[in-house]
This record gives sequence, structure tokens and C-alpha cells, in this order.
Amino acid sequence: MTSVALRNVFFALVALMLTSVATSAERYLLNAGDVLDISVWNEEALQKQLIILPDGMISFPLAGELQAQGQSVTDLQAALKKQLADYLADPVVTVSVANVSGNTVHIMGKVLEPGNFVMNKSIDVMQALSMAGGLSPYAEENNIIVLRRSGESQQVLPVHYASIKKGQELDTNIILQSGDVIVIP
Repeated sequence: MTSVALRNVFFALVALMLTSVATSAERYLLNAGDVLDISVWNEEALQKQLIILPDGMISFPLAGELQAQGQSVTDLQAALKKQLADYLADPVVTVSVANVSGNTVHIMGKVLEPGNFVMNKSIDVMQALSMAGGLSPYAEENNIIVLRRSGESQQVLPVHYASIKKGQELDTNIILQSGDVIVIP
């Protein structure tokens, strides 16, 4: 092979690796309240629909309790397969998300329709505020915050709505994560 061909192969492999890393980073992570369909091929007794409990756990026959919250579907599938391997020869496990009802954002304060909203896809603050009917006339547009919990700590992220409307400070229009609370004073 010539050096040009080797270089092209190298760049193609690097591009492929970067694409797979980006794809895996964007995978949906399960949340408490999500509904899962779990089945084991050729095992009628091992076909269940489960809701991820508030503590993030599921309980599945023979596998026992497993942490589901924060896991991807692929990760949970692998964990179930590993647990079931003690009882079944090479189990074929399928996990699918039937409902993402645990993937919510909470909007409170001076919007037309405050409440909890299910995020069926990735959304930013402006999209979420749109889902809540928009701001009321008395809302403090540049004092909006997003409260984000990470374990025991909590983070306050400012959102400058009035500036975003003008095409400025777009970095404050953050992508929301499950459990985020938007507060509009």
C-alpha cells in the first residue's frame, strides 16, 4: 500500500472512532418512571413490562434487583444477561423503552402553563418555555434560572431570555437534562 492510501485508511478509521464515541455519548439514559419491556428469548415466564422505581432500581425474575437509572438500554441489557447466565445457557435478552415518562423537566413561576413536561427528545430552555405557553407579561426575562441536581449537589444555571430573543448570550439557552427545574421569577 502506498503512503497516501495508508493515510486515507488511517483518517477513515479515526473518523469512524470519533463517530461511534459521539453516538454513544448521546444515548438515552434511563430515568426513574420510564417503562421498560424486557424479554428473554424462548422464556415465556421472563417477559415483563416494568417501571423503573423512584430509587432507580428494577426487579426482574432470576436476575434480582438491578440499577437501571442512569444506564443505557444496552448497558441494562448486558447486566440482565450477566445475571441470568447463572440460570440460563447464553440468554438472549431484549430491553426496549415503552415510555419515557421519567424524562421530565419542571417549569415553575411566571409562565402561562407551569408544570411537569415529558421530554421525548433533547430540548433547550427556550423550547421548554414554549411548551409551557411562554412567559407571562410580568416575568423577569433575564433572571430565569435552571436548577440542576447532580447527586447531592445542586447547580444554578442562569438563562438570559431577553438576550436570547435578540440573538445574544445564546450559551445560556442550555440543553435540559431530566429532572431540571426552570424557575421564572
